[in-house]
Amino acid sequence: MTIDEFVATLDRDRPPPRIGVPLSALWYDAKGNWKEAHELAQDDAGFYGSWVHAYLHRKEGDFDNADYWYRRAGREAPSVSVEAEWREIAAALLV
Repeated sequence: MTIDEFVATLDRDRPPPRIGVPLSALWYDAKGNWKEAHELAQDDAGFYGSWVHAYLHRKEGDFDNADYWYRRAGREAPSVSVEAEWREIAAALLV
């Protein structure tokens, strides 16, 4: 699935099947359901789950918590917009 195909699924009621927890979390975030996105992300302690978790806290403005999760993901907080970071994470997960 390409990033454009993934974005096109946002008009649905549920995320596409078998896309994994971190990508599902991004899907719910894009739909405006930060709470569901966060619940999914915090249940995945792997690299991508931690990256999504960091992004979500950055988006909400909880930068200290975001920094913790970026460190867990082995990443630094980005200087790009949250929209650009969302696309970056989604593209990485879709590879």
